[in-house]
Amino acid sequence: MIKLYLFDIEGTTTDINFVHKVLFPYSSEAMEKFVLEHQETPAVKSAIDEVKKTVKEEENKDLGLKEIINQLLFWIKEDRKHPALKELQGLIWNNGYINNHFKGHVYPDVQPFFKKILTAGFKVGIYSSGSVKAQKLIFGYSSEGDLTPLISWYFDTKVGGKREKASYEKIASEVNLKPEEIHFFSDITEELKAAQTAGMSVTQVARDNNPKSEFNSISSFHSYMERI
Repeated sequence: MIKLYLFDIEGTTTDINFVHKVLFPYSSEAMEKFVLEHQETPAVKSAIDEVKKTVKEEENKDLGLKEIINQLLFWIKEDRKHPALKELQGLIWNNGYINNHFKGHVYPDVQPFFKKILTAGFKVGIYSSGSVKAQKLIFGYSSEGDLTPLISWYFDTKVGGKREKASYEKIASEVNLKPEEIHFFSDITEELKAAQTAGMSVTQVARDNNPKSEFNSISSFHSYMERI
């Protein structure tokens, strides 16, 4: 029996264009000013040190603050899932949400599906490459209202990459469930394969023009409602 329904965000609960056309440009525009103004705060200082360490290990370069900012901007363009970048983006986006510069996009079928899962006595979890902080912001300040009371678990790449079997095994261990008691929804076939290999059941969410695959697929959660 499935006890936890686990969701990807981009392309699954949220339009991928929101991330790439709203959130990423916002963080790019704000990055330099934010880092310069907050460089001595613990979270930002730690992120700066992480960037320095990564570039030193990968390129054997010692970066100054301006170069670190440029490196962060480059990583945004190439969509690198670096934890320091994700941390800083989360802090920047927090300001954007609080100041009502935008709302987190959530498809209209998400809230009723989450509610149906909870009504049936099961739990909702999120697993995204974005930081847990960023995940909570999207759902807390969403176009469909505050959905965070409906979500029990949040996971980011601290548990591992989303295309790695071990990440899904770790999630199962952390929620104290067997992998076969978790059902994972994503639009990305490589993620579905990893989750399935770990023992989870999976469904591809093929919204808009997303290509379908060998996995069972749905175009919206309305079509899955009766299975809960």
